[in-house]
Amino acid sequence: MYIICLDLEGIFTPEIWEAVAYKTGIEKLSLTTRDIPDYDMLMNQRLKILRDNDISLNDIQSIIEKMDLLPGAIEFIDWLQLNAQLIIVTDSFVEFIKPFAKKLKYPMIFCHNLEVDKNGFIINYKLRLRDMKKETVRAFKDLNYTIIAIGDSYNDIGMLENADYGILFRPSEKVKQEFPQFQVNTEYTELKNFISNHLGIK
Repeated sequence: MYIICLDLEGIFTPEIWEAVAYKTGIEKLSLTTRDIPDYDMLMNQRLKILRDNDISLNDIQSIIEKMDLLPGAIEFIDWLQLNAQLIIVTDSFVEFIKPFAKKLKYPMIFCHNLEVDKNGFIINYKLRLRDMKKETVRAFKDLNYTIIAIGDSYNDIGMLENADYGILFRPSEKVKQEFPQFQVNTEYTELKNFISNHLGIK
């Protein structure tokens, strides 16, 4: 049996931090795991910028509420939910993704949590599990599932490497060149064709 493990941002949604950077005018907040592979370093940089600029969780949630899914994303996830078992595995946070979960019709999503002070400012983040994406794939494989993993950034590489089939979806040129072993797709139709062929869907 197959399970499809997918990242969230860049696969179904725009990058949240890029949207926050655009709305706040703080360019450094636009950096993602496509730019900085070290997730701890990236998050600590983000949290410092938020503190220095008095940006609260509510400010970020207000930006997220106005964000749309990527064009074609809802049709793709509708098709997936009819034809396969899927898990969204993201290094984002429960406090960020609730609006997207509703728009995606509440698929199963594995993610992390934020620590917020009494004034509504983010003071820390709590990983559910270090290398969660990779460990999720390993756990499902231990249960004798065959895994197709789809991601776009450095923090997806462990997930893709441990899956039976790893696909980069619309990666940056840098990520694409560093990991030529992975198939690259740029359209949902390509993902559907690959999954259909492996699941025997006509």
